[in-house]
Amino acid sequence: MISDNQPDLFSDLPAVVSVDPKSISARFQRFHRENPSVYARLVELAWEGVGRGHQRLGMKQLFEVLRWSRDVDTNGEPYKLCNSYTSRYARLIMEQEPGLEGVFVTKGLSYE
Repeated sequence: MISDNQPDLFSDLPAVVSVDPKSISARFQRFHRENPSVYARLVELAWEGVGRGHQRLGMKQLFEVLRWSRDVDTNGEPYKLCNSYTSRYARLIMEQEPGLEGVFVTKGLSYE
């Protein structure tokens, strides 16, 4: 219980948090919408790794496999795959794909 003489720790926060369209999160969401084949291929590669007995995988490793692959083309970014999106894809896959929970190790997330 908070007493009346305790400072309000949230008084400096804005009432509504807006997302900067140039932020990594906003750019990732746009890229993901425009390039659904990237997610599908990453999931395939993750299952392939798990099928080979790996309990942990690196999303950056999977990105490099996709970069090398000639069967994935992307739109909307100057590069085929932006390294800033690896942690977002790791989290999304672990959240969306039953059986792949915990296969990627993640650190704190930047909301730039």
